[in-house]
Amino acid sequence: MSGESNFHTSSRSRLVAFCLVALAAVTATYGWVAAPERTWPNLLLDGFYMASLGVSALFFLAVQRVAGARWSASLRRVPEAFLPVIPVAAVLLMLLFFGRHILFPWTRPGVFADAPAIAGKIRYLNPPWVFGRMAVTLAVWIFFAWLFRRTSLAQDRDPNQSLTIHHRLSRYSVFFIPVFALTFTLATFDWLLSLDLQWSSSMFAFYVFSGTFLQGIAAVTLAVVFLKTRGVLASAVSRGQLHDLGKMLFAFSMFWAYIWTCQYLLVWYSNIPEEVTHYLKRTSGPWLYLFALNLVLNWVIPFAALLSIRAKCTPGVLKVVCVTVLSGHWLDLYLLIMPAVWDTPRIGLFEAVIAAGYAALVYIVFTRELNKAPLVPLHDPVLAYDAARHVFLAGIHKS
Repeated sequence: MSGESNFHTSSRSRLVAFCLVALAAVTATYGWVAAPERTWPNLLLDGFYMASLGVSALFFLAVQRVAGARWSASLRRVPEAFLPVIPVAAVLLMLLFFGRHILFPWTRPGVFADAPAIAGKIRYLNPPWVFGRMAVTLAVWIFFAWLFRRTSLAQDRDPNQSLTIHHRLSRYSVFFIPVFALTFTLATFDWLLSLDLQWSSSMFAFYVFSGTFLQGIAAVTLAVVFLKTRGVLASAVSRGQLHDLGKMLFAFSMFWAYIWTCQYLLVWYSNIPEEVTHYLKRTSGPWLYLFALNLVLNWVIPFAALLSIRAKCTPGVLKVVCVTVLSGHWLDLYLLIMPAVWDTPRIGLFEAVIAAGYAALVYIVFTRELNKAPLVPLHDPVLAYDAARHVFLAGIHKS
């Protein structure tokens, strides 16, 4: 397994990606001048999507460590390659400071004067404190991403310390998970929930987390399937591991649907005026079609496609489901953000170009990171044990 080569991208694919990034940058620059009310919400949507992709890959790694999972040891370099996406997304998200008056109502003078019911939020949503929390949250995510990646690569260089480094990564994971829970909750409130000052939900952060983790599983699965079908990870990733990834996709798609249903039903049967406004807008007019499509992309299609055992380890099916889920999470965030700032949905060429530019930027960062280290970790004690066990059992079988 340790002989797997690095992944190399073609110059043509990288050129296309750079062109998409450049086109998105030009489009966003034009939008800042000509249509800022349309540009800034798109930058928030795609920036948060990009950041959540990176941090969900980090959470994926941490969960595997804490759970003591052995099956994912040979493919951990794939989620690791998503980690450098976090600092890039952090820079793009902090640029939202310049569009704060268009995006966030709490940055406008006197916004709480005529709303005594929500005046208690005035201290928490004090702009310097909010943007300070945003910066601290992003800095914490960047720190843990750097720590995980640096420690993982150190294991390749020092076989004598492989077991020590293995335990060190597990300890980092134990620390990261509660830190992630706190910082992600703050991030969802500051970037998303605060767009609508009148609405609140005790399940909101958990709901966004369910979609974010599903997004991370889909991104990791899509990359693993792509690398395996390209022959790069052909011997390192077995059919059983694809099945495990397929089971995670299936399970957490169900989990997302469960949280989605719980939040919707709680608001529906309580029928509190301060809460129903969120869903009234999203289930009326043209928003209703997107609201229904969101459930189809994130649950109906993954559930139907991955119901059988065979489908969970079929590369073609997994590719389709992963692309569907990744698109569905973009739509999910779109429905959390855009109805708070627009009266009617707008999904046109402008949104497509900016989203494609962010996707191309993720591709550039991801593939560059894949090239920096062997795709299968060297000197990993789990892989070493499995290899020795395989040789031992093969010897018994021959005898």
